[in-house]
Amino acid sequence: MKRRFVPVAVLAALLAMPVYGQKKYDPGASDREIKIGNTNPYSGPASAYGTIGKTIAAYFNMVNEQGGINGRKVTFISYDDGYSPPKTVEMARKLVEQDQVLFLFQTLGTPSNTAIHKYMNMRKVPQLHVATGATKWNDPKNFKWTMGWQPNYQDEAKIYVQYLLKNKPNAKIGVLYQNDDYGKDYLKGIKDGLGAKAKSMIVAEVSYEVADPTVDSQIVQLQASGADTFFNITTPKFAAQAIRKAYDIGWKPLHFLNNVSSQVGSVLKPAGLEKSIGLITTQYIKDPTDRQWANDAGMKKWEAFMKKYYPEGSLIDNSNVYGFTVASTLHQVLKQCGNNLTRENVMRQAASLKGFKVDTMLPGVSITTGPQDYAPIQSVQLAKFNGKEWERFGKVLSSDKM
Repeated sequence: MKRRFVPVAVLAALLAMPVYGQKKYDPGASDREIKIGNTNPYSGPASAYGTIGKTIAAYFNMVNEQGGINGRKVTFISYDDGYSPPKTVEMARKLVEQDQVLFLFQTLGTPSNTAIHKYMNMRKVPQLHVATGATKWNDPKNFKWTMGWQPNYQDEAKIYVQYLLKNKPNAKIGVLYQNDDYGKDYLKGIKDGLGAKAKSMIVAEVSYEVADPTVDSQIVQLQASGADTFFNITTPKFAAQAIRKAYDIGWKPLHFLNNVSSQVGSVLKPAGLEKSIGLITTQYIKDPTDRQWANDAGMKKWEAFMKKYYPEGSLIDNSNVYGFTVASTLHQVLKQCGNNLTRENVMRQAASLKGFKVDTMLPGVSITTGPQDYAPIQSVQLAKFNGKEWERFGKVLSSDKM
């Protein structure tokens, strides 16, 4: 039997070659597939947000049709959790333990994500670009596997307060908020922004539960308090009710509506466009009702995508712009991962975006992250509703400069 001897130098080179181009996979990834998990409220009190999950699914159908990401097709598995935290826990466990996804993406809702926060970090599975602006998602030191995406609620609230103190310094404030971490995060931002003035300026704080049928009684209560300024911290169903009820009883406060319920199609239209005149919100993505973007290349691309891949989706609902924009962000992260599709590398790439911009974002808004910075978007612009569309005003404001 003859033995062949390979020179040491050649052997070393041969051994090094696979390492250079080595493919690395965790569960949910292979040469052909990237498996992503998601939960969304396709039913229940927050079902207006279900269109986000449908937009993301449509986006990855488009990506797959175009050849996938680095030659791999994306399998997007999305379950209905009904905006119920116990259901979110059940679905998240199914996605991780049975479906064996590489990571969870855009799981929606502050209470829902809170319910799986520790579990995802214990399992070391990315809980990536969660669909909630709660401040706690930017905590890489204690929860390295969880990252937010949109501007955080407390900073948004502080921006409203800055505007209020400048334009109506003697305001009497009434607050309606959802009685959970989502609502309380905004409320904290309002109080922190007001500082010592909070006790004298806030004349009423009223909460509601997700299971409540309406918030009509809360609006009557806020009007009776004498408030002339209204912070509407609600999800879409209740936002529409609050706008309509305030108008119907003749209460006309300066009305701030949180960004997560600023959709013309699913909130303002059901509430009544004429009843929504004067509302103030924040924006960081282009609104499809804004005529300024009628000939914008980015919005034309989005509209063409909608018509081909999600034709039943609304062209006046900015949740569908949101879904497209956040999916585009993940697309970039996965492209950067190359052949290293481990959970560790997914988080590493998500935390290494520098000035990344999707062309559906507002001018002056981009995404920057780092190992100690899990808050991708930190800039917004105020906007006022004129009865037909949102009109932006003032400068783009950045929370990292507040």
